[in-house]
Amino acid sequence: MVLFRIRDGVDATDISAATRMLRGRGRHAGVVSWAVERSLDDRKGTVIAQDATFADAAVFGEWRSSEAHREAANQMARIADWWVADWEQPAI
Repeated sequence: MVLFRIRDGVDATDISAATRMLRGRGRHAGVVSWAVERSLDDRKGTVIAQDATFADAAVFGEWRSSEAHREAANQMARIADWWVADWEQPAI
């Protein structure tokens, strides 16, 4: 889960482009689910939420070291700050 807090003053066109770019990054082998949406509550500013589930920790590691991840991080660093929560679901 990543919450991108878009910096004040970023143009709506840039926000839309970033959202489209993030949505496109979900095309990676082993991605089980991938959602990118703008928060409905804008009282704290513009927030884009990315919720991704990977088949396993190895696939997640591959994604994190991929060029697609580096490019996304570089693009988002220009317009946003973010908070990340990564976890592995325990076996039941």
